[in-house]
Amino acid sequence: MTIQYKSATFNLTTNTSTTVLTISTSAVGIVKSVQASHEAASNVDVDLYISKAGAAGVEIAHAQLNKSFVNLAVNTLNLEAGDSLIAGADTSNAITGVISYALIDRSQENG
Repeated sequence: MTIQYKSATFNLTTNTSTTVLTISTSAVGIVKSVQASHEAASNVDVDLYISKAGAAGVEIAHAQLNKSFVNLAVNTLNLEAGDSLIAGADTSNAITGVISYALIDRSQENG
């Protein structure tokens, strides 16, 4: 078992929900933060969802940003093999962000 500390950036270029992180089927993930930023002086709603191994997403965070940023993962998120984080905004090209997480590779485990 290995632990890799990683980050992934995202840019929501449309106003439809976008998968921003998927954990491989041989790993689990521990998400420390999901920072979302909006640089313009207008209100934009942003949502974060967890999808359990391809199932429909469950909303876990919502924020309205106006020339500001927010951590959408207030507490640590545990993602199992195949789980995804999905983000959405109500305005195109408005939200950028970074996800900080630990990826625990389980492919070398016995049994």
